[in-house]
Amino acid sequence: MNILITGAAGFIGSHLARELAHQGHRVRGLLMPREDGQTLEASGIEIVRGDLTAPDTLAGAAEDIDIVFHLAARTIDWGTRKQFEAIMVDGTRNILQASKGHTSRFVYCSSVAAYGLDRDLAGFDEDRATRMCGVPYCDTKIIAENLVKQYCGANGLAYTIVRPANVFGPGSVWVKEMLDAFRRGPLPLIDKGRVPGAFVYVDNLVRGMILAGLADIAAGRTYLFRDDYPITWGEYLRTIGGWIGKTPRGNLSFRMAWTLGAVCEALLTPLGIRPPLTRLSVGVMGKDLSVDAGRARRELGWKSRISQDQAMQRIKEWVESDYL
Repeated sequence: MNILITGAAGFIGSHLARELAHQGHRVRGLLMPREDGQTLEASGIEIVRGDLTAPDTLAGAAEDIDIVFHLAARTIDWGTRKQFEAIMVDGTRNILQASKGHTSRFVYCSSVAAYGLDRDLAGFDEDRATRMCGVPYCDTKIIAENLVKQYCGANGLAYTIVRPANVFGPGSVWVKEMLDAFRRGPLPLIDKGRVPGAFVYVDNLVRGMILAGLADIAAGRTYLFRDDYPITWGEYLRTIGGWIGKTPRGNLSFRMAWTLGAVCEALLTPLGIRPPLTRLSVGVMGKDLSVDAGRARRELGWKSRISQDQAMQRIKEWVESDYL
């Protein structure tokens, strides 16, 4: 298969690109003009340059491509609505248009955040309706999902949507950002850290995405991916914090943390200053996001090959060898 990956230099995208190349597929990675692509090229991946917010730069990116995996997104937890819409919505529309007439399958990487992070999602499956919650990241994921469905339906393009839970692994946001937060100052728990981590290890997710992208049964379907790891946020933060001599301090209720996050965003985001607390981070760590990944297991034969212990050991090795 000839495969195009947007966001190929990102955390999930780079893992996906290397695994697909390892499986013998011809992989093309779409990178921003100044993104470093040396590691990907060393893995046999073709690099093309383009900006999803500039349609003219995408000409030819999807030429001779069978499947597009669209992963590029604004992954940081703060920003204006306009900043999120530019990449999440307009960027998705632009790559869809660039793919028209070239590809047969479009795989969109969404998130469980599309259900809204102001409520518990335990037991939610793919048939549960998405819901706007006012957080730009979450809301633009919903808009982009709907755009993919509408555009593909109108243009005879098969699509698949994947919604991962909290993706982690060596160097991921939920490792590096948490360690950075420990170093900046006290990192409090939310609701005493009792909420499940609802993680999916990146290698497990990548295998699921490939199954979803290649299987005929997955056309027109949505799949949730989450590992059944029992670790809570309190256990997780105490563990990774301990590797750098830190531990969580203090506690905030979800309601208080959500309100503080909203206030910080309202005051600081217009000034271009990163808020110390955001509703996105509060929702991830303060609500139970243990969605039901049963459909992926039943229809795709997906399963967690990397255990929680293996995942944490790999992360620890990265912290010791790279982060520290």
